[in-house]
Amino acid sequence: MKKILTNHLASINSILSCFCLLPVLLMVTSCNRVTKHAEWYLTNPDMSALLLREDSLEVTAYTGDSSNTITINEDVQYQTIDGFGFALTGGSAIHINAMEPEARGKLLDELFGNGDSSISVSYLRLSIGASDLSDRVFSYNDLAPGETDPEMKKFSIEPEQKDLLPVLKEIIAIRPDIKILGSPWSAPLWMKTNGSSVGGSLKPEYYDAYALYFVKYIQAMKENGIDIDAVTIQNEPLHPGNNPSMYMLPGEQAAFIKNSLGPAFEKAGIDTRIIIYDHNPNRTDYPITVLNDPEARKYIDGTAFHMYEGEVDAISDVKRAHPDKNLYFTEQWVGAPGDFAGDLHWHIKTLIIGAVRNWCRNVIEWNLAADPYQDPHTEGGCTRCLGALTIDGNSVARNPAFYIIAHASKFVSPGSVRIDSDIPDGLPNVAFKTPDGRIATVVLNDSGSLREFQIRRKDKSIKASLLPGAVATFVW
Repeated sequence: MKKILTNHLASINSILSCFCLLPVLLMVTSCNRVTKHAEWYLTNPDMSALLLREDSLEVTAYTGDSSNTITINEDVQYQTIDGFGFALTGGSAIHINAMEPEARGKLLDELFGNGDSSISVSYLRLSIGASDLSDRVFSYNDLAPGETDPEMKKFSIEPEQKDLLPVLKEIIAIRPDIKILGSPWSAPLWMKTNGSSVGGSLKPEYYDAYALYFVKYIQAMKENGIDIDAVTIQNEPLHPGNNPSMYMLPGEQAAFIKNSLGPAFEKAGIDTRIIIYDHNPNRTDYPITVLNDPEARKYIDGTAFHMYEGEVDAISDVKRAHPDKNLYFTEQWVGAPGDFAGDLHWHIKTLIIGAVRNWCRNVIEWNLAADPYQDPHTEGGCTRCLGALTIDGNSVARNPAFYIIAHASKFVSPGSVRIDSDIPDGLPNVAFKTPDGRIATVVLNDSGSLREFQIRRKDKSIKASLLPGAVATFVW
């Protein structure tokens, strides 16, 4: 009887064990059946889709078809990404600040927030003093003719109090970690050889005074809660025809940095990065010359580029010459009235893909906002610079640069790393590994027909198709 009872209990335990194991087995089976998906966002050249989230793509085993496959190798890593964004010009700040508070708050959250409807802009470029997209020419130390102020006793960022600073403070409240680059278009007129806002050069006797000008600027912005991550020495130093502008040869830039700016930053305890050149890749000899000066290079973080002349691949010449120095892309305009298909194609291919594949840590479009007439601008300044936004009162229209930047900024957060990806014919792309371990890939159909392709990550892949000229960002 005891034996029968024992066997009976054993049977019950066996049955109970099976029931206990059943959820585990079901869970394992269920997990094996779970289909993972990739998100993707599409912009078509005919504007039928504008950063449109499409139906998720199934992640499946890689089929082995390599003819139209973008292969990601996340083990091969390149530069860390600082961010993607726009130039917040003086004119941009005027238009944004003039909006009603509710409309302005909604717009700034769309630009700088992290919600589903935001594009998560992470980098801004400011002009130090006026740019040609300010409503007037000014510096932070304007004096009467014949006056000088080498000790910067009359320095003041008061011209920014009305519009720029209030807008910046609202942005920082939304995005405290945003990186900010400052770039001067000209030194104060009394420091220049021609005493004019257009052209001329910095007088050597005022090198120390101009270095102090940078120090005062960084300190004044800090007092207003704004950290300047980096400065360039001179916007477009080989273009003295803008208003404002200033001509600066490579030897002059090197001398200014090593003799004045670098030591001034050290003395003041300033860790803001010093970035040189800030002009086109047709003259890579300029930054290479500056970096070849050992006393100047010790203060220099890297080189900035625009893309109005030359080829984007030339940017890598500077990396090859000085591999320990960083590269940045700091300006490119879209000309009004804009050509959406053409602008989307060129800027994605040349900047978001091209500049980043040539080691740039950021991409900044010029400029954030203008009104329907591309105002304001200085006399002689840019009359056709189409903002990423056209602001008319509280009304906002989104232009090509908005979507160009959004295809990167929304998905590639600061701290992401560019990783290796090959380029099948007609499918230029760039890939990133984000801090949370996801892979983001921006792909352009550079061919004249519909393209079907795969993106491979190790033994998994996703399949997609793009119309000619379309761009998509895939995240998985």
